[in-house]
Amino acid sequence: MMLTRPLAVGLTPMETRRDVVLHVATRAEELGYTAVYVAEGWGHDVSVLLAEIAVRTTRIGLGTGVINVWGRSPGTIAMLAASLDELSGGRFVLGLGTGSPPLAEGLHDVPFERPVERLGQVARQVRRLLDGERIDPSVPGGARPLRLAVRPSSRIPIQMAALGPRAVRLAGELADAWFPFLLPRSGLKDVMRLLEEGVASARSGGPVPQIRPGLPVAVASDPGTARELASWWVRFYLTTMGPLYARTLRNAGFGDAVDAVLATPTGVPDEAQVLLDELIVWGDIGAGRIALDAWYGAGAEMPVLVLPPGRNLDELDLVLDALRPSGRPRDRAARALT
Repeated sequence: MMLTRPLAVGLTPMETRRDVVLHVATRAEELGYTAVYVAEGWGHDVSVLLAEIAVRTTRIGLGTGVINVWGRSPGTIAMLAASLDELSGGRFVLGLGTGSPPLAEGLHDVPFERPVERLGQVARQVRRLLDGERIDPSVPGGARPLRLAVRPSSRIPIQMAALGPRAVRLAGELADAWFPFLLPRSGLKDVMRLLEEGVASARSGGPVPQIRPGLPVAVASDPGTARELASWWVRFYLTTMGPLYARTLRNAGFGDAVDAVLATPTGVPDEAQVLLDELIVWGDIGAGRIALDAWYGAGAEMPVLVLPPGRNLDELDLVLDALRPSGRPRDRAARALT
C-alpha cells in the first residue's frame, strides 16, 4: 500500500513578508503537506500570523517553529497555544526553543543565562497549564496559583528545538517532538540516542519524541543557483548566528570544513562541500528529492523543509511543488502528525 509520508514546511524569522507567509501556508495545504511552522524572531508576532493561517486553512497542521522562551512568560505562552488550538480546530503544535543572546538580550532585554534550564522550566510550566493544572510558583509572595480559563479540547503537542547534548536529553524528557535545525544527516542517529536517554530518565518506557529535523532548502532548476543558495545557508548560520552551529558541527567531526568556510571571505569552498550535502536539501529537482529521501532513510519521521527567506514566489512555489508529499512507502508510522 502506498502512503504519503509526513512532510512539513517551515519559515525562518528572516521571512518577514506577511503575504508570502500566508501564500506558503495555503499553497502547502493545497499540495498535501502535513504542517506549516512559522518561526518568531524580531519581526511579526507569530501568533498573529498563525491566527491568519488558521482561518484561511482547514486541514494543515500549524505551529510555532519556534518561539524563544525569553520573550513571553509561561502563562502567555500557554494562552497563545490554547487560543490558537481553539481557533484552528485542534491543529496547533507549540514549538519552543532557547533562541540566542541577540534575541534575549538585544530584543527582550533579558539576560541569556542558563538557557537549557530556562527551556525546561518554561516547558514544564506550560505543560501544566495546558493540561488543566495550576502553575507551580517559583517566586515568593504567596499568590494563589491559577489555571487557564480556556482549556484545550485535547492535548496540545510540544516540539522542542535542541542541538546540544543537555538540550536534546531535555527534549527526550519533556517534548512530544524533536525539532533540530542544521544537524548533520550522518549524525542524526547518534544524537537520537541522547533523545532516548532523556526518555528513559523520565518516562519509564514512554514514546520517543517524533523526529522532525528542520532542513534548509536550496532547490532550483539551475544547479549553480542551487549551490549558491545552499552556500548562503551554511555561511549565514556559521558566521552570523552565534557559536552554537559551528560547535555542533565541530563536535560531529566537521571541524576542518567549518574552518574552511570561516577562512573564506565568501561562499563555501569545494573542500567544505560536505557541509552542503550533510545539512541542506539542495540541487536541481531530482537531487533535491534524493536528498529528502536520504533524510527519511536516516531516521527523520517528519522532515520540515525550511524555505529560504526573501526569495520570489515563483522560486518558493517551485520548491513546494517539486518536493511535495507523494505516495511512497512510509518507513515508520507517523505519530502526532500535527
